[in-house]
Amino acid sequence: MSLLLLALAAGINGCGEAPTQAMLNRCAGAAFTRANAAMARQWAVTNAAMKRRDAANGSRGGGFGYAAALLASQRAWLRFRDAECAIEGGEYAGGSAQAMTTAFCRARLTDARTAQLKSLEWRK
Repeated sequence: MSLLLLALAAGINGCGEAPTQAMLNRCAGAAFTRANAAMARQWAVTNAAMKRRDAANGSRGGGFGYAAALLASQRAWLRFRDAECAIEGGEYAGGSAQAMTTAFCRARLTDARTAQLKSLEWRK
């Protein structure tokens, strides 16, 4: 990612007014913290829905195991996110922008995962 793209990401994430790299790093970390908290809230809702689906399917002599599949998916996704963002941050390895790049990546992917989890709240 070029420095221009990093600057754009900083502006999009509300960090455009941060005058120093240290402040940008803190802002990026805060963006990730907010995204992670939102994902945790959505996880609780989606997981509860999967457990209800499992309970309803149990009346038919067993079911798919929606909650277990969701948990396996989430664990795999967390590993993917952290590995993917380590790669993105690696472009600035040893530099002051590495932490910011990694945190913005984690925030971006976590926001996308939150939307995925929400889409799993099937209505039928």
